Amino acid sequence: MNHYQLLQKVFEPLPLGSVKPKGWLKNQLKIQAEGLTGHIEEVWADLGPDNKWLGGSRDGWERGPYYADGLVPLAWLLDNEELKSKAKKWVDAFLDGQDADGWIGPVQGHDVRNDAYDPWPRFLVFKVFVQYYQATQDRRIIPAMLRFCRHLKNLLSTRPLKSWAKFRWADLMISVFWLYEETGEEWLLPLMDAIQDQGYDWAEHFSNFVHKRESPVKLETHVVNNAMGLKAPAVWYRKAKDPQLKAAAFKGISNLDKFHGQATGLFSGDEHFAGKNPSRGTELCAVVEYMFSLEQLLAITGDPDLGDRLEKITFNALPATFSPDMRAHQYDQQVNQVLCNVAERAWTNGPDANIFGLAPNFGCCTANMHQGWPKFAANLWMAIPEGGLAAVAYAPSVVSTEIQGQMVQILTETGYPFRELLKFTISCAEPSHFPLKFRIPTWAKGATVTLPNGVSRACTPGSFAEIDNVWTDGDVLTLRLPMDIEVERRYHGAVAVSRGPLLYSLKIGEQWKSMGGTAPFQDWEIYPTTSWNYGIVLDVKSPGSAFQVEERPLKKMVFHPENAPVKLSVLGRLIPEWRLENNWAGEIPHSPVRSREVVEKLVLIPYGCTNLRITEFPVVEGD
Repeated sequence: MNHYQLLQKVFEPLPLGSVKPKGWLKNQLKIQAEGLTGHIEEVWADLGPDNKWLGGSRDGWERGPYYADGLVPLAWLLDNEELKSKAKKWVDAFLDGQDADGWIGPVQGHDVRNDAYDPWPRFLVFKVFVQYYQATQDRRIIPAMLRFCRHLKNLLSTRPLKSWAKFRWADLMISVFWLYEETGEEWLLPLMDAIQDQGYDWAEHFSNFVHKRESPVKLETHVVNNAMGLKAPAVWYRKAKDPQLKAAAFKGISNLDKFHGQATGLFSGDEHFAGKNPSRGTELCAVVEYMFSLEQLLAITGDPDLGDRLEKITFNALPATFSPDMRAHQYDQQVNQVLCNVAERAWTNGPDANIFGLAPNFGCCTANMHQGWPKFAANLWMAIPEGGLAAVAYAPSVVSTEIQGQMVQILTETGYPFRELLKFTISCAEPSHFPLKFRIPTWAKGATVTLPNGVSRACTPGSFAEIDNVWTDGDVLTLRLPMDIEVERRYHGAVAVSRGPLLYSLKIGEQWKSMGGTAPFQDWEIYPTTSWNYGIVLDVKSPGSAFQVEERPLKKMVFHPENAPVKLSVLGRLIPEWRLENNWAGEIPHSPVRSREVVEKLVLIPYGCTNLRITEFPVVEGD
């Protein structure tokens, strides 16, 4: 029995394997397995057999642990034996690489900038260990984690956290909290205090935010550090029990939106903060780390708005930064992205940062990108600690878990986020009484849930609808989340268009130019073959009325410009003075703009289906 109790989470993430993907989501994970995740060891030497974590001589720093952190959940969600074997190889290497003192893995960092005993990559190893233990109950995991923690407790007294470890301490804390709750080892409590005391003060950073403009190069303004740091105040809130810490996480989201926010729900950072211009980039690592932070924040706070943002990033920014077959990725994506080529741009990263390829600009994203889809799928459902389940995000899936001593399964059948209707079928051997909570998005005006007896209830947007019922085998609920067109004013008065959780972008013709590589894992530039510099014609009093919606079948490769399951049509005009500048879409003209060009019918498709796009549009002034 623990003497000190960490604050209980509002929702408890289920062990890996409890939620399995179905439908289009399962297809997406299969595409990932057939793409870079399943083959990266064959085509990228840094994660091949010569990796230092595996006993070789290449990159003994973060890349191996990053990769395993996404490989493990993908393998078990797909129940893929080949991927499981690859994951086990990495986990065995981490365990076998522990020395007598408890240190795990290579001693020397990946280059001279890093301390020989840099603990940061071990934070990732711990994330891998927790997931692997949940999936396999491997008895080696907990003793290995305890040995490392004892070593780290001593190490921190002479080698305090610095550099990346100082800023990313919350990722270790999550695992140490888990270890404490599994074992009750009281000596872990002062280790927690030392980690937090030596870590960067994210609560102060976000509460009194000073980085309001394009930022210089430093760790405090690094886009990935901030995406990871968003969860830190709320994580520590579980031990410190100070409500201001939980509030600081939400203040951070608000401030990042205010000064650097992008229409995708992300914030800019082509390595460091870059303001609100939609032609600035955001690093892929920041996408998957923001998702992980939101999953943790959702569990700790239970705030439904976090689920809205998680879906917005997942369904838009995540697929858009990969080629549709997930055999290539970008380092930086742009909300207004009209050209992907090797060229100098006004950002910190190199000239190849926005091409699609194996390892453009720098290899961190090549190693880290794998966790995005699998962890989203694994966290669609969470447990209610007092008994029951909460649907915190939506996609086709099946959840299987024990509730009040009985195994319960809930099948979710849906075309969401491309469709409004979700069907939930409950399976249980005996009638069972427990609550179900369903997140009702803020945008879902007029949402309804229909119970097994046929009675429909209205649901309040921006809340969790709770259904407390005695469930019997075969019970069916349906949830309808109406998706109205919404138009948001953004940079220079431009507008972004969304429908439900999906953001919509101009469909631009594409010419893919190979830059070499090992087929089919090549590097690509993409050039536009159609015009992109359009403004749209809107009635400012009723902007949603300007759009026509067309639903199309869901195909296997759903995030593909030619397979878009939904299309919007709207009228627009070319804006001739809006041109390419410095290899990107130039500064957006301030809206409203005048144009004498002919009115044309424009086709908008989901942002996640695009490779080239305009997403923030000037508004054309009426004649």
